[in-house]
Amino acid sequence: MVQSLPCYVPYFCRKFRSNVKRTIIKIDEDLCDGCGICVEGCHEGALQLIDGKAVMVSDLYCDGLGACIPDCPQGAISLEEREAEPYNEEAVMERVVPKGEKVILAHLTHLRNHGELGFMQQGIDYLKKHNIRVDLSSLQKAVPQQAQQAPQAQQPYVFQPASVMPPQFPVQLHLINPMNPVFSGAHLLLAADCSAFVTPDFHQRFLKDKVLAIACPKLDRNLDTYVAKLIALIDTSGIETLTVVQMVVPCCSGLMKLVSMAREKAKRYIPVKKIVLNLQGGVQTEEWIQ
Repeated sequence: MVQSLPCYVPYFCRKFRSNVKRTIIKIDEDLCDGCGICVEGCHEGALQLIDGKAVMVSDLYCDGLGACIPDCPQGAISLEEREAEPYNEEAVMERVVPKGEKVILAHLTHLRNHGELGFMQQGIDYLKKHNIRVDLSSLQKAVPQQAQQAPQAQQPYVFQPASVMPPQFPVQLHLINPMNPVFSGAHLLLAADCSAFVTPDFHQRFLKDKVLAIACPKLDRNLDTYVAKLIALIDTSGIETLTVVQMVVPCCSGLMKLVSMAREKAKRYIPVKKIVLNLQGGVQTEEWIQ
């Protein structure tokens, strides 16, 4: 009797398979006119405008949802199902390198800005391995202070109530009711979901004397509802000011975009302040938006 041998082929395929078939965006360079609207709308930072054309600098952050498709006035963006590397930096570099030095730098800078320093270093190692010369000096400008700064001793943080503002719940923008009296004539803080978790003294620094709403422009859905609620907060509730606190990562920029859309459609004008936090929770930029 011949015994059947165990089949190792499926394991072999799973072990060495580098590609997976998934939905991803495709850009028709002939139709693209370089307007850059899709670049602004790509929360994941996968698109950049280089030499007058929209370019996907990395498959790494393209989620394949096609949020950028309706933003393109020329219809140059579509979805396709193809083989794509699942978070494989060396494979991504194989496609990025032929596009030239500008795209290589855009891709590596994109990784740095997302805090993916490990993937960035893999990309740099790929260039060294294949003797590809690229001026990487621009990558070093923002990295040493964050990655090499010696840790400082921290004093135990003691929570102090920000103010005697009335208790507020809920705070998620999908759940709040703009008609709630707590918003009437208030100073509103619209914060990215992650911001409070990287800032130990978030309440004292940002929430003092303000009411709160939180949102995530990358993970939340039905963002049109957010615009409508912000308009109601401005026109009906009569908030006095709006402060946006977001992280430095590109996906967070969508929060300010929602505010800008609401501000354009609202009947009242209110001052808006934009605060951008670095990956350690410190304030990177702070400015009033005209």
